[in-house]
Amino acid sequence: MIKKKEEADNSGFALAKENYVYLIVGFVIIVIGFLLMIGGKSDDPNLFNKDEIFSFRRITIAPIIVLLGFAFEIWAIMKKPANDK
Repeated sequence: MIKKKEEADNSGFALAKENYVYLIVGFVIIVIGFLLMIGGKSDDPNLFNKDEIFSFRRITIAPIIVLLGFAFEIWAIMKKPANDK
C-alpha cells in the first residue's frame, strides 16, 4: 500500500498542479503590471509631455504590481501542495 502511494506522488513533475495554477496567476499579475506601464507616446517627436510619461500609474503603481507578481511567483514555487487523503 505504501508503494502505490509513492508511485502516485512521483508523477514526473517538479511541482503539483496547484503550484502551476498559482504560477499562471503570478504571470498574469506581472503582465498586468507591464501593461500599466505602456503608453505616453507622442505623435510629435519634438513634444515631451512629462505628465504622461512620469504619471503615478507608470512609475509607482505598475512597478509595485510587477514586484508583487514576482513575489507571488516565488511563493507559488515554494508552496507545498496540500496532501489529499
